[in-house]
Amino acid sequence: MKPMSFAFQSRRSMVVASRGMVATSNPLATQAGLNILRMGGNAADAAIACAAMLNVTEPASTGIGGDCFALFYDAKTQRLSALNGSGAAPAALTADMLIKQGYKSIPDRSVHAVTVPGAAAGWEDLLQRHGRMSLKDVLQDAIYYAREGYPVHPVFGEAWGRTQAFLLNSPHTQDYLPGGMSPQVGQCVKLPGLARTLQAVADGGAEAFYTGEIADAIVNTIQALGGVMTHDDLKNHRSLWQEPIGADYRGVTIFECPPNGQGLAALLAMSIASGFDLASLDWDSPERMHLMVEAMRLAFADARRYIADPETDPAPVEALLDADYVRERRSMIRYDRAMEPPSYGTPLPGSNTVYLSVVDGDGNACSFINSLYMGWGSGIVARDAGFFLQNRGACFTLEPEHPNQLAPGKRPYHTIIPAMALKDGQLWASFGVMGGFMQPQGHFQVVSAMIDDQLNPQETLNRPRWCLEDGTSGSTLALEEGIPVATMARLAEMGHRVRPVSGSGRGVFGDGQIIRRDAETGVLFGGSDPRKDGQTAGF
Repeated sequence: MKPMSFAFQSRRSMVVASRGMVATSNPLATQAGLNILRMGGNAADAAIACAAMLNVTEPASTGIGGDCFALFYDAKTQRLSALNGSGAAPAALTADMLIKQGYKSIPDRSVHAVTVPGAAAGWEDLLQRHGRMSLKDVLQDAIYYAREGYPVHPVFGEAWGRTQAFLLNSPHTQDYLPGGMSPQVGQCVKLPGLARTLQAVADGGAEAFYTGEIADAIVNTIQALGGVMTHDDLKNHRSLWQEPIGADYRGVTIFECPPNGQGLAALLAMSIASGFDLASLDWDSPERMHLMVEAMRLAFADARRYIADPETDPAPVEALLDADYVRERRSMIRYDRAMEPPSYGTPLPGSNTVYLSVVDGDGNACSFINSLYMGWGSGIVARDAGFFLQNRGACFTLEPEHPNQLAPGKRPYHTIIPAMALKDGQLWASFGVMGGFMQPQGHFQVVSAMIDDQLNPQETLNRPRWCLEDGTSGSTLALEEGIPVATMARLAEMGHRVRPVSGSGRGVFGDGQIIRRDAETGVLFGGSDPRKDGQTAGF
């Protein structure tokens, strides 16, 4: 008998509920969050349960060895808060040190790309400020599945198989290669090292991650490979609570976390595009795509110059979003020809990330994102602790005088960005799109689809996308299968360097989750991106 096929083509309808809703890129993670809501937890509690579960089911994309960012909407106060759970470079790591070693940039998979993991502290801080439960409560599903095993899902399983050679040549990855091979789709996988780490954090809180045996595992692994991270780097880590930044888009206020995340790029693009009547143009017409792409090019030109550590090199956010400045930038766009705006900074590689959204029955919402940066992060597993260490430090530049230049204890430019939208002060949508520099572009495209075209969340996520591939103003424009060939041809005639993308290459366009809320009825409407194994569920 032939083995069962895991190929699929399906149409999803929008999910509708009123007591609570969870949207993630994996069904087991969605159910973990829904369980927490049904037990009386709120949006913050469920978000951390989902994040931890995704650590188990999508270990290449996310993990406790990475960073996190979150936006939380408190329905009682109608206030938003932004959590920056990103970690810093080691105190002993300098740009001069690497330049003297012959580096012109930080290698993606180098031990020097490993920054302090901020996720564990971020999880705990979100619960302490906004949650009702403890880490011990919300980590139970993740611990169970890591210890007892879970079946690998189709989309992630296919990607896991493609990285077998990489994992075989990476340190301490044996848990992720059962029998010396990447697991097959449907194969049950156990991650005992990760289970022990999650249990330790459940029992001892974030302190158990940044001190003791787990900290020993991180430091000893990094130093054995020539890195300079110390126990003090871990002990000194702190999350940041920040004021979200926002911009109006046709009566809906879109909020992002402030820099060092790249949410500013999305707001800049939307602000520029708000001066065009996009709704009067077909979504897949070359005229509309051209205007949106040009707005995004301008946004990236500024973002890549100014986004850096908010404590050492704060970006001039108010000046960049000023109406006069936005009009000036908009005036640079020609209707019939692709522009070549100034390009700042240096291209950074793509990323692997998970995004999740939760809205509870009281109307509280959490837009949450957790990442290792590139697939499997640095490729380095903390020995005996069972989790990958991120390579977010690859986002630093070694360029002198650049705001994002590597420096001791400094946070790098971050690609991961959760988003939220309010209308008349009330929650309108909690959403996000994953995938490196696709993220602000994805935010822009889904907001336009929901507002300019009045699409529901699932329709919005089903729509084919475009992507400026390396997040610079001169990037190649990738166009997803489903965009008309005539549109692609006209964009090329206008001067865009286009690249049609289909099949497995469609991962460049990221994937997202959206939950909309009707302010009058409290009814929730959710969608999950068909490009991943994800699921939206409510009750």
